[in-house]
Amino acid sequence: MKQREQLILQMEDKSLRKHLVISQLLLLLIAFIGSVFVFDPIEEQWRELFSWDFSEIVFYGVLSGLLIAGIEIILIVILPTTYYDDGGINYKLFHKQPIFFIFFIALLVAIAEELLFRGLLQTTFGYISASIIFAVVHIRYLKKPVLLISVVIVSFYLGYLFYVTENLIVTIVTHFLIDSLLGLFIRFKSEVWKQ
Repeated sequence: MKQREQLILQMEDKSLRKHLVISQLLLLLIAFIGSVFVFDPIEEQWRELFSWDFSEIVFYGVLSGLLIAGIEIILIVILPTTYYDDGGINYKLFHKQPIFFIFFIALLVAIAEELLFRGLLQTTFGYISASIIFAVVHIRYLKKPVLLISVVIVSFYLGYLFYVTENLIVTIVTHFLIDSLLGLFIRFKSEVWKQ
């Protein structure tokens, strides 16, 4: 694990971003290939997982995303830096990035991960299995208790949102808001704290 972190830290920012995009596209591919084998009919089952229910999206998606991101930011500010240090990976990904890039990455990650973990895995294997797999995939947090607890809680909460709403738009919006707001916080944190 330590060697992997060192390798990532030695990567150029551009190369790290490229690997992130490729990994998320791979998750999308896995979601769609997997759905070919378990969804019947495939198009109809995917379509049923999306609902443009505005009040549901705002109440469950937007409010949840803002609440979770707010709690995470408060914890980052009040806890010692080592608790939220992921080996510098998130800093490397978001520091000095254009805002549109942060939104793009957050949207790509939210769509890819929610289609795979909620859309395919949760509908196939259930809430608990999908939430555990989601947490395990974030392996770089295993040696960081606060980050691990955070990702496990968020994973189960996203799974719960999908369980309650059966709407991927809700979980995508929540996931997008969490990632984009935390990315923006990382992006602007050093500038604000310098003053």
